[in-house]
Amino acid sequence: MVSFFVYDIVFLILFGILAGWFFYRNKKNVKRHGWIFLYHSKVGIKFIEWTAKKFERILKPLSYVVIASGYALMAGILWLLTKTVWVYVTQPIPTELQGLPPIAPLIPYFPKIFNLESLFPPLYFTYFLIALAIVAVSHEFSHGIFARLWKIKVKTTGLAFFGPFFGAFVEPDEKQMEKSGKFKQLSILGAGTFANMVMTILFGLIMWGFFALSFAPAGLEFNTYAQTIVNVSSITMIGNVTLETIGEIPSFAEEGLNRITLDSGEIVLIPNGLLTEEVLLNNEQIVGFENSPAINSRLEGAIKKIGDYEVKSHKDLINALENYSPNEQVKIITIQSSGEVVYDVILGDKNGKAYLGVGFYSQERGGFSGKIYSIFSKVKQPNVYYEATWDGDFVVFIYDLLWWIIVINILVALMNMLPVSILDGGRFFYITIWGITGKEKIGKKAYAIVTWFILLLVVLMMAKWFLNLF
Repeated sequence: MVSFFVYDIVFLILFGILAGWFFYRNKKNVKRHGWIFLYHSKVGIKFIEWTAKKFERILKPLSYVVIASGYALMAGILWLLTKTVWVYVTQPIPTELQGLPPIAPLIPYFPKIFNLESLFPPLYFTYFLIALAIVAVSHEFSHGIFARLWKIKVKTTGLAFFGPFFGAFVEPDEKQMEKSGKFKQLSILGAGTFANMVMTILFGLIMWGFFALSFAPAGLEFNTYAQTIVNVSSITMIGNVTLETIGEIPSFAEEGLNRITLDSGEIVLIPNGLLTEEVLLNNEQIVGFENSPAINSRLEGAIKKIGDYEVKSHKDLINALENYSPNEQVKIITIQSSGEVVYDVILGDKNGKAYLGVGFYSQERGGFSGKIYSIFSKVKQPNVYYEATWDGDFVVFIYDLLWWIIVINILVALMNMLPVSILDGGRFFYITIWGITGKEKIGKKAYAIVTWFILLLVVLMMAKWFLNLF
């Protein structure tokens, strides 16, 4: 069976050919701006006019919300960018991200190109095209609607073509816009990103409902093995080697997990990376794994069954283990990418009860993102593995598509409010400072300072990434 990836590549090529043919055939209406070709038309102008007139009484007071959202997004992206740079520059780069540039384009097949398929769902060209159409049309038409709300002429609408990709644009009369008041300009500039946030909420609700109707619990995902704290001074053996001093540990440590014996006779397993001279000298305690049945069996995947008992929640796991005795052998079925895998596991003994030794680590989430996560968790429970209840491949296809529509809308909304010249945020920031100070010169100076600050942050990240390669 041919994978969807092949169909998607063929679709990308055909789309590129058809887009090139369309622009060639309509070359009279195409203008070149650098490496971007703009196709000018009147499509959608009547809709923009009708919407601005029909909902004028709603849109005018909504302008305050639009402007407020613009400031919130600008503050959010500046805070996020600054925090990201600080963490990226001051902390070690995670192994899975070391080869990935800190500034990377979000293009089709992004997870595959940068080897991030374990972190992100696939981004097919089909996904990218649909998401981009929703993002661009809602963003640009909102600019046009608010321009007409303030009686500013919309000269043309159209498509921007760059390679096999496209975007949309709305062209208001710049002279009329410059003569309008600062409040009106800010509402027009902020309308695009506001529309993207509306789309984020809308498709978030759609994805939430789709997930609730199309997926059901099928297993329980653990993300660590049972852990324990080890006092470095209590280590007496590594593997079969008796230690005379702690300093001998690094020379006997092997790749992966090392079997460590403590002076109490307890056996623990510790990753090689925690047995370096630096860690042993600077830490009195390190985290190890209990010598549990799960880690000794190298149990992986989502637990589907323990013996005859299905496991779909943490409570199911506890109830299943209560039906067995310590040291009893059971068959455990897990769900992995390759399918179902069967393990023969001898259960351990902990306080007289059967013990498996899996752990569930969850990162604390605060602020706004934490609230969003807690809301979604009411539908998709943490650590629960879900399977589609009907046509599996199609359900996953739709779910991943909705996920990317949401993510791309958020990214466009945030990035477009960066106060740099080529984005809406640049003019938004400039007009704001001008309005606060009453002096255009100060607005221009502040705008230049922020632009150089952002450029410096980007250079710092790129320098850290470049040095990390060698």
